[in-house]
Amino acid sequence: MRSFDYSRLYDKAWDTDILNLVAKIHERKGRQDLFIRQKPVELDRLVEIAKIRSTEASNKIEGIVTTSTRLKQLFEEKTIPRNRAEDEIMGYRDVLNTIHESNAYIPIRPSYILQLHRDLLKRAGFSYGGQFKNVQNYINETKPDGTVVTRFTPIAPCDTPDAVENLCNAYEQAIANEKIDSLLLIPIFICDFLCIHPFNDGNGRMSRLLTLLLLYKTGYHVGKYISIEKQIEKTKDRYYDTLEKSDAGWHEEENDPTPFIRYMLQVILACYTEFEERVGLMAESGSTAYDIVKKYTEEKIGKFRGADVVAHCPSVGRSSALAALKKLTEEGRLIREGSGRSTFYVRADRNGE
Repeated sequence: MRSFDYSRLYDKAWDTDILNLVAKIHERKGRQDLFIRQKPVELDRLVEIAKIRSTEASNKIEGIVTTSTRLKQLFEEKTIPRNRAEDEIMGYRDVLNTIHESNAYIPIRPSYILQLHRDLLKRAGFSYGGQFKNVQNYINETKPDGTVVTRFTPIAPCDTPDAVENLCNAYEQAIANEKIDSLLLIPIFICDFLCIHPFNDGNGRMSRLLTLLLLYKTGYHVGKYISIEKQIEKTKDRYYDTLEKSDAGWHEEENDPTPFIRYMLQVILACYTEFEERVGLMAESGSTAYDIVKKYTEEKIGKFRGADVVAHCPSVGRSSALAALKKLTEEGRLIREGSGRSTFYVRADRNGE
């Protein structure tokens, strides 16, 4: 069975671009920590927006979807799940809330991972929630002609409990030794977790929840305010491509996790960049709602909806944001198209006029 010994990475010479990404994230983390200390209350709306986006995006990657309206109503507890997909979506929300609220008290141990998995699938009533897989699973790929090929065969069910135990031990030891930056260890752990594929179902969702948990536990709180899952969902082709490259030779302990590490660092950095863009709009002291929305629209390329403005301008209320959009449209700065829920806006100067 595959062994897990991260001490072999202690003396690894990392690519310059990997080290540059790590350095940039360290810098952004410092700036975020300062803003959080100065204006913690102003970030509350970002937290709620991130929860909704994370839940929607992580489930969407797995083909589990509902409408945006239903999702918002479910989060606000104005309705109840009406099918299995919505039960699974709400299960993700439950675990997400647990991680946001209690991450300091969730050790990286198999028993806790099993409990998180149990809660993920509890609402849907799956009997295998909270249990390691009992049948061999495969990571398959469907070719354009419809042919299904097995891309990767994870560890056998009988070896799974020991593999997860050894993985957790290796990670905790490496974190304690402090010889490898946690930003490098986290993607390695996630890559190994996905190669084990310890559950009958829910492996992808659990990997993204664990990513958030591991970042929290090592002092990186960007996932509290910006959805990491949304950034992954936007780039899911690269997500799967880098995983495939990183698991080649995994069983023989000859794989190179660098492609997935680079990808995840880019995802994390993109989240920090989005955080700074949003708080930059919030930090416009003395600015009116109109000024803040106007600045957002001036920097926006392509079409956008009122909901996008509300999400990216967290210091502006919904009614104020819509009023600002109305005024900008009347002034000829924006063009409104569509109607009802299909309404969207574009800049009037989009054609260089």
